[in-house]
Parts: sequence; C-alpha cells; structure tokens
Amino acid sequence: MNNAKKDRRCYFCVNGVKDVDFKDAQLLRKFLSSYAKILPKKRTGTCSTHQRKLIVAIKRARIMAILPFVNR
Repeated sequence: MNNAKKDRRCYFCVNGVKDVDFKDAQLLRKFLSSYAKILPKKRTGTCSTHQRKLIVAIKRARIMAILPFVNR
C-alpha cells in the first residue's frame, strides 16, 4: 500500500475553509498543473465536496481573467 496517499488530508478541511474564493489566485494556482489544467483530487488530496467547489472557483477565476485558460 502507498502510505503517502493514506496520510494526505484535504487542504480546505485541515485549514477550516468552508468556501473556496475565486479571487484568491495564489491558492488556486496550487491546484493547477504547469499547463494550467485542473489537477484531479487523487493528486491534490482534496475531499469531494471541496474539489467540486475548487473546480467552480477556478472556472470563475478564468472567466474573470484572474487565472489563464492555458500556459504557453
């Protein structure tokens, strides 16, 4: 078994974050790949509830031009 995966906790649950803010670009960049693609929850360790909120926040930030759609 992979112990690193077992020990991983949801970043938002650990820090007591209820809602993911789309204006917090630095936080959202942690959950994007180098190509500006949204990382899956297996990779980030977030729970299902916060992963869904995270995806909505990233998409809103992209529409508002806070985050890029692609990195070149």
